[in-house]
Amino acid sequence: MRVEVSTDDGASWVDADLGPEPPAHAWRSWSFTWHALPGRHIVCSRATDATGATQPDEPEWNVGGYTNNAVERVEVDVHSG
Repeated sequence: MRVEVSTDDGASWVDADLGPEPPAHAWRSWSFTWHALPGRHIVCSRATDATGATQPDEPEWNVGGYTNNAVERVEVDVHSG
């Protein structure tokens, strides 16, 4: 299992630090230290499970909108101060 974080909209990825192993079927905590520079950034994260399957960049479309497991992107504005 691994979690990767990108601060440049997926152009590059860095491993996050994983928290303790959780019980089966539970969420696992993770953290990432980022020394952000002022400006606008697109931050995203993706997980890879024990079988080697990694979250896709885009969700597979389906009528009900279920199983949306794609990489989420968050726009962040960093200001010096």
